[in-house]
This record gives sequence, C-alpha cells and structure tokens, in this order.
Amino acid sequence: MEYFFSGFKLITQKGLKRFVLIPLLINIVLFGSSLFFLYGWLTDGFAYLNDLLPSWLSWLEWLMWPIAVLVILFSYSMLFTVITNFIAAPFNGLLSEKVELHLTGQKINDDGLAEIVKDVPRMLGREWTKLCYYLPRAIGFFILLWVLPVIGQVLWVMFTCWMYAVQYKDYPFDNHKINFNEMKQDLKQKQTLSYGFGIAVLLLTAIPIVNLIVMPVAVCGATRLWVDQYRPNYR
Repeated sequence: MEYFFSGFKLITQKGLKRFVLIPLLINIVLFGSSLFFLYGWLTDGFAYLNDLLPSWLSWLEWLMWPIAVLVILFSYSMLFTVITNFIAAPFNGLLSEKVELHLTGQKINDDGLAEIVKDVPRMLGREWTKLCYYLPRAIGFFILLWVLPVIGQVLWVMFTCWMYAVQYKDYPFDNHKINFNEMKQDLKQKQTLSYGFGIAVLLLTAIPIVNLIVMPVAVCGATRLWVDQYRPNYR
C-alpha cells in the first residue's frame, strides 16, 4: 500500500506534473459525466419501482439506495477504470516512462514524438489484452456474487484488487516490451505486493472526488514499485 500512496508525492514533482495533467483531465471528464448520467438513471429507475410498490413498501427505496451505491463503488469503478485506462493508455505509458526516468535517471528509450505516436496501436493492443483477461473472469465472479453472496463478495473484492494491480503495474512492464503473460507471472511471484497495492487503489477509488486523481497516482506508485521490486530482474 505504501507504493500506491507514494504516488501522491510523485505527481507533484517538478518535471512530472505536466505528464499527470492529461490522464487527470480524461479521468475527471469521463468519470464525472458517467456518474452524472448513472445517478439520473438510478433516480428514474427507483422512481419507477416505487410507483409499482404498494405504499406500505415505499420504505424499500431507502434500503435500495445504499445497496446500489455500494455496488457502484466496488463494481462499476473497476469496469470504468478498465475503460478509462483504455482511452488514456498512451498518456499513462508516457507518465510511467517519465516517472521511471525521474527515479532512476535512465531513459527507457530515445524515441521521439513520432515514434511514440507510432507505438499507440501497440499500447491499445495491450489494453485490449487486459480487457480480454478481465471480462470473462469478471462475469464469472459476478455470477458467483449472486449464487454465493458471502463467498462471492470476498472473491469479487480480491479479484478487483488483483485487476487494479495488473492494470497499473502493466504500464512500466509494457514500456520495457515485456509480454503480458510474463508480467502476470512476475506479479504472481509477489502476490502480497499486488494485493496490497490493489487494496489501496480500491479504497481510494471508492472515495468521491479523491477517485478522480487515483489513476495518475496509481501509475506513479506502480512505476516506483516496478523500479524497486521488478526492474532489477531485467537489467
């Protein structure tokens, strides 16, 4: 968890702040607008259900709201993160690269802007790989969530934490052209690091307003984790 929280300090460092700005703006615009529409959809949906219920059951609306909010905070947030990072992948990759340069003083490569632009399809392809890894497992755990509620909730939270680790740690791995399967094996060898990092992301993502800056903070924290824990194996 310490690695994630170190990202708050890194996003304020001179030379890094401008690379934080674009991922931050993408997150604010997409997350803010989607929550606005989601709130409207829930309000209309509950109003419709309330009309169907007899008056003596109208109190159920007050019970459904907190349940809906919890589901959104712990489920929707992960799905939204996957989608948002798909859009912001090139900028997150660049931010991770600059954070590693800041921490180590060594460039990953000497590619100019033109080469970075050419590399965008490969970055998006990597995000597609993560999405294909996430969706079938998410569907399976979501079904289990309803079949075995208690066990399903625990497994869903663990899976969400794991996916946050996969999502953000993958940026520095990808910058070094390390394939996705090899990255997963490295993460599995140090699972406590992955789950600890993922829990921190999960908790902060569930806090309104704070969740808007989680993406760049997590990219920075994951890159520091890469430098300390994984990079020595690839030097």
